[in-house]
Amino acid sequence: MLKSLFAVALAAIVAAPLLAPPAEAHGPTRKKITETIEINAPPEKVWAAIGNFQDMSWHPAVVKQEGQNGNAIDATRRLTLPNDGTIDEVLYKYEPAKMSYSYRITAVDVKVLPVTNYSSTITVLPGPDGKTSTVEWRGAFYRGYPNNDPPAELNDDAAIAAVTAVYKSGLEALKKKIESGS
Repeated sequence: MLKSLFAVALAAIVAAPLLAPPAEAHGPTRKKITETIEINAPPEKVWAAIGNFQDMSWHPAVVKQEGQNGNAIDATRRLTLPNDGTIDEVLYKYEPAKMSYSYRITAVDVKVLPVTNYSSTITVLPGPDGKTSTVEWRGAFYRGYPNNDPPAELNDDAAIAAVTAVYKSGLEALKKKIESGS
């Protein structure tokens, strides 16, 4: 009898996870954004405008920039925005032959950009004729509030909207700058 009670108890323990309702997910999930723009210029010209990690003068939201170590891995830069907010970034991949670099944010106030654990890659892709280019800006990040029930300004939608706006405004300004010859 003891063996049969043990068998029933063991069966219940084994079956319990199968009968339990699914657990709800907790916390945020990583979001990914990709924005692209076609530029009427050869890839080399576009790369010359954006290929220097230390120079984001092409982005309208950057009013000042300072950094160290050029395009070397672990180079750093600090971007200052019009409201005096700053974003600190580090370069972790630099591939000039592929016209691409990747970086991550190391420090930003979520009031400036409502994200955490942000990483990004900018790549210049040649058009089919070699006379045009596509710039692709990809990012992955978590919302600015890491726990459940974030306030509206730090939720997933706010993070996605903010990063999308940064990418679109930067890419549009880059296109205008290059195509106008300025």
